[in-house]
Amino acid sequence: MRLYHGSNTEIETIDLSRGRQGKDFGSGFYTSADYMQAVEFTSNVIRREGKGIPTVTSFEFDESAFEKLNVKRFEGYTNEWAEFILANRQNDTGRPIHSYDIVIGPIADDSVGVQIRRLMRGYISIDSFLEEIKYCKITIQYFFGTEESIKYLKKL
Repeated sequence: MRLYHGSNTEIETIDLSRGRQGKDFGSGFYTSADYMQAVEFTSNVIRREGKGIPTVTSFEFDESAFEKLNVKRFEGYTNEWAEFILANRQNDTGRPIHSYDIVIGPIADDSVGVQIRRLMRGYISIDSFLEEIKYCKITIQYFFGTEESIKYLKKL
């Protein structure tokens, strides 16, 4: 399976220590099977970092990892997914809140992110949040959180 990572620079070697706190599935390396999603993400990185060139790095993912590693899949915008996203985004401990090697599920992109912020601030309940986003386009992200998991990604 081909996966893409959008950044402000070419990724030669995946460095998990560069992962940021407060992300959907925790600090790790994020990819998408949707090339255009990765392209869109390049502008976010450049805006945040203030430098670089929009760059999408392609990887081949060895799906045998699904049988060998601890993998969590979210099939859509569910209560479990919302609680998981919320817990990860609020985690400021420097330690992961889960032990998954790989997490696969919807990305909380800009349109969903607005509702996530409302949820985090207590303006809406999880049920209201899920109602608000049920018609949003679902784009799936692939999170790699351990050194073992990134062994299944080969740069193309």
